[in-house]
Amino acid sequence: MVVDTPRRILDAAADEFAERGLAGARVDRIAERAGANKQRIYAYFDSKDRLFDRVVEDQIEQLLDAVPFDAVDLPGYAVRLWQFNLAHPSLVRLLLWHALERPGEQLTHAASSHARKVAALRAVRGDDDWPAERLLGQVLGLVHGITLAPGPDPEQTRADLHRAVSRLVG
Repeated sequence: MVVDTPRRILDAAADEFAERGLAGARVDRIAERAGANKQRIYAYFDSKDRLFDRVVEDQIEQLLDAVPFDAVDLPGYAVRLWQFNLAHPSLVRLLLWHALERPGEQLTHAASSHARKVAALRAVRGDDDWPAERLLGQVLGLVHGITLAPGPDPEQTRADLHRAVSRLVG
């Protein structure tokens, strides 16, 4: 199967940015990994900053495709999200790099996905005792915290996460 040049660039850039962040990444290394020249990278993505943002968005798209949000089963969603994070550690690294190196820079897919999740939670739960925005933030905080500091036993960690989110939404 032949992979198109923009896809090769995104994949190569994802590895480079996950390893080194935006400041440490080099377009020369990305071009070499992608089998493309630097001019192609700039033609497709305009700048290293835009390439970085596009890589993060691309990784988020992959997450959204693989882990659909379920407002009715938040504990199950949290576990599936955590399992995806474990299987794709570069996404977590990219998100951390983005927060550190591009603070305040809004990611379109992330923002629209978050808004859809909040709306789905409101439709299922309302906003009376615990606003959907805060509930979602707490669930995502648990998932990301456990992703960054997992326990030694993955099955126990999975069970603990499910139980914690179940209690939150109880």
